[in-house]
Amino acid sequence: MNQKPDKETLQRWHNDPNNWKWGMIYFNKEDKRLFPPKRVPMMGWTINFANKWSIIAMIALVAAIVVLMKCVVA
Repeated sequence: MNQKPDKETLQRWHNDPNNWKWGMIYFNKEDKRLFPPKRVPMMGWTINFANKWSIIAMIALVAAIVVLMKCVVA
């Protein structure tokens, strides 16, 4: 029973103001996507702060950038 939500469900979640904290932080426990589109989709993606794997992925990405920057500078 682990099926993907349809486009209508994704759109409903995206348009629901209750899923956006302070108008810019996406928080939806039902949405399993790591990086859903921002409120204005052409602006890129955001993190689903209700999904622990999103937060872990973002921390790993930032850590990788920091390590790469230290390697380049050194």
